[in-house]
Amino acid sequence: MPGCGAARRRKLWMTQAGSAEPESTMKAMSKLEELKANASVRGILPDGLAMVVSVQWFGSGTLGLTHKTGAGWVANELVYRHDEPWLQVVTEGRLRSFDGDGREFTLVSEAQPIRLARLFDPVLAVHTSALEALSHQITAVYDVMLPRHPLCCLLADDSGAGKKTPAIWQ
Repeated sequence: MPGCGAARRRKLWMTQAGSAEPESTMKAMSKLEELKANASVRGILPDGLAMVVSVQWFGSGTLGLTHKTGAGWVANELVYRHDEPWLQVVTEGRLRSFDGDGREFTLVSEAQPIRLARLFDPVLAVHTSALEALSHQITAVYDVMLPRHPLCCLLADDSGAGKKTPAIWQ
């Protein structure tokens, strides 16, 4: 929106988000002096937190703010005293904090190698199951059936028949 001030843009974002009053969605920030380097601020960007990189004062009511988005983009903005009701310094849940649940981190760190294991072991299902597959069964499934697209096969293996090759019907 060229020619549109920061306060007007923020008011427009809040109105489009469904809250015309800043007090209805967030606690108002008391002063611009709370904006310091490495602080996470809500209200600068329409859809998330901004990480303050640096601040520069222009008089007592205007602040030159250099901030970084969650995607890593860096931008500059002038923030005025009348913008204070729309801003909130976030102390919990910062962009890169270590205040998460340790059990969830453990779960994810154990699940990630399992998710990627198929890249290193193509027959992972055979190695991790309780079945004892024979070599001709592994060859039939992984070398003959799975490479075919679309997968329209019937694998028939008569147990105890003493044969070495299963019948594959397409």
